[in-house]
Order: sequence, then C-alpha cells, then structure tokens
Amino acid sequence: MSALARNIYIPLVEQESGHKTFPIWLLTNPKYPDVINDIWRSVLDEIQDKVYREIQARIDTTNIYIRSVVGDCGIVPNTLNWWGKEVVDEIRVFRQILLEHNPKMLISFGAFPYEFLRRVSDMKPDKGPKYWRSSILRDEFDRSVENFNVNQSNRMPLLRRVIESDKYQETRDDFRPTDKDQYFKHVGSKLSSLIIQNVDHFNIWIK
Repeated sequence: MSALARNIYIPLVEQESGHKTFPIWLLTNPKYPDVINDIWRSVLDEIQDKVYREIQARIDTTNIYIRSVVGDCGIVPNTLNWWGKEVVDEIRVFRQILLEHNPKMLISFGAFPYEFLRRVSDMKPDKGPKYWRSSILRDEFDRSVENFNVNQSNRMPLLRRVIESDKYQETRDDFRPTDKDQYFKHVGSKLSSLIIQNVDHFNIWIK
C-alpha cells in the first residue's frame, strides 16, 4: 500500500501519552485504540481492588505511559513476511526508548503489539500476527507471570477482545477460556500479585 493510499484511507494516530518513567506501559495497535477502555479499564479495576484489599493502597494511573507501537495504521502488517521498512524503523526507535527507561511491565493488547515487542527483543523465530490466537496469547501471559523478573522489562500480552461465549475455567493445573468477567479477574489478579510482591520497585501509588 502506498503512502498516499494510507494517508487517504487511514490517518496517522496520536502515538503516545503519559510519562515514560512510569513502570507500567500499555502498548496498542493503532487500529484498535479502544482496547484501553474495552480491556484495560476492567483489568485495572481488578488490580486496584486486590491492591487495596491487601496493602491498602491505590495506583495513581494519571501518568501511565500508553503508546501505539506504530504511528501509522497503514503500516500494520497482517502476515509474517510483510513487515516493511517503516515497521523496522519503529522497532529500532522503540528499542532505544526501552533501553533508556526500562519499565517493569510491557502490557500489550492483541497479536501485532506482542509480536512487535518480541522483535524489539530479537525473539526468534519471527511469527506472523495471525499466529497469535487467543489461546496462545493466554498461555504466553501465564508464562510471563511465572517468569516475571522485576529487574528487567517483562512482556505481558493481553487479548485485544474477549468473546462473551468464551469459557475460561481455572482448575488446579490448567487454564481454559471463560467469559469476560473471569478473564479480567484472572489477569487482574495475576498482575496485582506481581505488583504487590515487588511493591518496593513500583513507585506508582497515590500519595
């Protein structure tokens, strides 16, 4: 798709808001900015609830860093091979920002932002966005929780959307799809536990 066609049909987006010094970053696909309201707000409610119950604190989200991983909707790839020069340039820029600020949590929404983060970290093999089905992203999230290291930036993939008919029942040693409320509760509980366990490394509290 030519640059002219992109400018006609798909406008550039505001790429970032908040402060890069905030230890939790939210990374989105510019085609789907509504994930902040549709997914993150509900997850945040669960986080705030558990944090308050356990340590009587509230997270100040005023300056949370939100970034679209690319600034132009038209360059978002939809196959393994179509990762153009513009995306490679965005990866290079983001890698430098990441090295400079070293946030604790990189929370991505959906397939493309997660694969983007993998390529920022030179994770192999490269995957096409269509590889990252909901079930695989859920497994990746649970794995990221298990391997969390507060001394580095951790990729924490969330779904871009949750289908109401999904079934996500938690058993002692298995996780399966469920409805929206259970998904938000599961993700929010896991993230809040990590924050509470590493509370001294998260200067994010309402004073």
